[in-house]
Amino acid sequence: MCLVIGAPGVGKTLLLKRLHGEQHSGNNYTHLDEAPVTIPTVGTNLMNVVFNRRSEVTVRELGGCMAPIWDKYYEGCPAVIFMIDVSNRCQIAASCIQLLDALTNATLSNVNFLIILNKIDVADRMSRQEINFFFRLEEVIENTSQKIKVIEVSAREGQGLLEVAQWIQEHTKPTVS
Repeated sequence: MCLVIGAPGVGKTLLLKRLHGEQHSGNNYTHLDEAPVTIPTVGTNLMNVVFNRRSEVTVRELGGCMAPIWDKYYEGCPAVIFMIDVSNRCQIAASCIQLLDALTNATLSNVNFLIILNKIDVADRMSRQEINFFFRLEEVIENTSQKIKVIEVSAREGQGLLEVAQWIQEHTKPTVS
């Protein structure tokens, strides 16, 4: 099971709904209809992402308000997706602390991490250079035991979803039905 974590409002639920919804159209991710309506997740949300007719991965989203107890869900987790809202400058400090907290948790010391920079479609978003500066991503990647990949995504527009789906498939153990 893969975990999806991040501050409230970063787009975790929308990302999962998009990935889940595309199972019916062959994981195309290029002809997405209007973005589905979401409400903030309070607690956890389980969703299966289907990659082909016989392979799926269960993804657990942990609500942003649950950050103080995220670590209770880390045991046995093969992969973590950490989402950042690049359009919310007020939330960057909190997201940085949450990311570093997850990366330094001993239970996740050998877990693959995907950092999703979401909302790249928003006009007033931070640039990749600003994100790298605030999060010191290059230094974090160099100095952690985890393998980290960073992907820029627009969950609303569907940009980057195929790359996210491929990462999930490569770094988790699918359930064969």
